[in-house]
Amino acid sequence: MDNRNAVWRHVDAQSERLIALSERVWGMPEVCYTETRSCAEHVAELRHQGFRVTEAVAGIPTAVMGEAGDGGPVIAFLGEYDALPGLSQEAGVAEHRPVEAGGHGHGCGHNLLGSAALLAATALKDWLAETGTPGRVRYYGCPAEEGGAAKAFMVRAGAFADADIAISWHPGSFWEVAPPVALANTRADFVFTGRTAHAAAAPHLGRSALDAVELMSVGVNYMREHMPSDARVHYAYLDAGGIAPNVVQAGATVRYSIRARDLPGMLALVERVKKIAQGAALMTETAVEVRIVSAVSNLLANDPLERALHDVMEELGPPHFDEADRDFAGQIRATLTDGDIDAVFRAIGMPRTEAPLADFLVPLDAPRNPAVGSTDVGDVSWVVPTVQAHAPTVAIGTPFHTWQVVAQGKTPAAHKAMVQVAKAMAATGARALTDAALRDAAKADLARRVGAAGYVSPLPPEVEPPLGMSLGR
Repeated sequence: MDNRNAVWRHVDAQSERLIALSERVWGMPEVCYTETRSCAEHVAELRHQGFRVTEAVAGIPTAVMGEAGDGGPVIAFLGEYDALPGLSQEAGVAEHRPVEAGGHGHGCGHNLLGSAALLAATALKDWLAETGTPGRVRYYGCPAEEGGAAKAFMVRAGAFADADIAISWHPGSFWEVAPPVALANTRADFVFTGRTAHAAAAPHLGRSALDAVELMSVGVNYMREHMPSDARVHYAYLDAGGIAPNVVQAGATVRYSIRARDLPGMLALVERVKKIAQGAALMTETAVEVRIVSAVSNLLANDPLERALHDVMEELGPPHFDEADRDFAGQIRATLTDGDIDAVFRAIGMPRTEAPLADFLVPLDAPRNPAVGSTDVGDVSWVVPTVQAHAPTVAIGTPFHTWQVVAQGKTPAAHKAMVQVAKAMAATGARALTDAALRDAAKADLARRVGAAGYVSPLPPEVEPPLGMSLGR
């Protein structure tokens, strides 16, 4: 039985409400673990749509789960709604124009991500009710994807234990099945403690925590030559010890993000960075404490689900953009560099075109070279067969985590892509509900990739969700 057209009808019927949700969330950008209003908007919509709602999933105040249906398989849709700091930007203008100096903005398009996932879940719920098909559909509202690893904490708490299939998406430049590549990642704070002193009268009595942080940075930079080429290490000062240069800084804190291709490689790299910190403390006669903030696993592929999603995306086709959409995308492209645009085409292994918006499906077997980041979807992919789509919400080449993404977050083109990808996800969910062979193949593929050792959370057992991390705590 072909369920796709019926499910697509249900997406269209609910699209206006969910587009409005995406716009409201765009207008209230909230960063890692502070998404109180954005979560409340999703909870209100879940209740309006008749989902059974569970709040504070895994003890996280801004995590929510809505469920509908009875019996049968469980299809999970993963949504997000967190923003990024410092990316405030007016919508619909192709120049840098912050709404609020230093304010937040949806520079990764998560206002669209959560709304489209909820749209897909709602459509599949309505299809279940219309057809009497046994099965359950869930929407997981997941905060703090940007560095907070909320899904990893939710996985550790068993929130996905009985899900059969997980489906998600991410805004992007192209219409494609998302390459199943993401780095394992740990965020850790290195807190150095020394001894204050008068920097002129008695510097020999002081022990500088700031010196220790700087020496740690030197050590990590020397290590870069001797670590895998696809590993990444980044840092940010949380506390540089104060503003008085005539006082030896007794305390300083630096946050590191440490990434590698897989979990064992990442954990080994974390240990090397810890040794460098200990060496910096030894050189400066200070003390160092390592505090793990969050951690995520690498992303696992799932061949059967990727083929199923690709088939749906091929039949459905990319979003239908008009001249006004292409005109504004062209204005955004004028703010980008050739390097920005060339980079996204290299990522999909296809020659560059000058079209401002993607009007084609990237082949599943394209020789991809994706830009690699990290995501807490990785942990879900270790316990549930998982697949993700990309949809062209932005002009081709738009770098993410920039004001240009925020500027495009409420455009008609972004809304068209959001609705189209909701159709792709909902139709894939309907197929997974009615095709036991697909579910079995997806689970077998996952078992083969996980191996006998199974999933081991990268989060140390004593680490709790860092609810205050956006406040520097």
